[in-house]
Amino acid sequence: MDPLRRTLLILTFVTGILDAASFLALGQVFVAMQTGNVIFLGLGLAGGTGAPTLAPLIALGAFLVGGLTAALLTRAASPDSGSELRLAMVTEIGLLGIAGTLAALVDVKPGEPSAYLLIAMLSVAMGLRNTVARRIGDPNLATTVLNLTLGAFVPHTPTGLASEGELALRGAAVAAILAGAVAGALLLRAGLALAIAGAVAGVVAAAISGRGREALQA
Repeated sequence: MDPLRRTLLILTFVTGILDAASFLALGQVFVAMQTGNVIFLGLGLAGGTGAPTLAPLIALGAFLVGGLTAALLTRAASPDSGSELRLAMVTEIGLLGIAGTLAALVDVKPGEPSAYLLIAMLSVAMGLRNTVARRIGDPNLATTVLNLTLGAFVPHTPTGLASEGELALRGAAVAAILAGAVAGALLLRAGLALAIAGAVAGVVAAAISGRGREALQA
């Protein structure tokens, strides 16, 4: 597997950690999977019992801010994927680090300002990374959603069949986000700060692996 794909798989694992942590500790909200937030928002607007409205709205808005930030950062970057990846990962590490510090210092509970602030910071980080990953990455590895990955199990080829390599990569993406969700749930037992710390560690691991290391040294 080439270094860039390996890096994107690590980031997909991080997504699982963060979405598990956000859903379990911050209320019914995802910081990466925005389709789920739209559903939660719809349920809340319809008066569904216990369904939130403000949390998914914040996540959706922050995710869009992250995408806009990525567009601005990539304009300032050199016209190569390594430079874009470097800027995105450095920014994501910073946001996750701040979020982890906040979670360690404050007793974060769903529905409180501290929870909304964490949702916003984490969603900005995921929006930024999602935008950059789609620009420079592989269509099999979106890092924050699996819809395209799963849908692409039957690519546009005359035979309608994917190659062994493509199937393996898509399977690895599903396994990575699943493993991240399990890890996030387990880490959360020791506190939200630890779950976010696990995500920071994952991003750092991606940053120093293969293409990520080259990007950070660019």
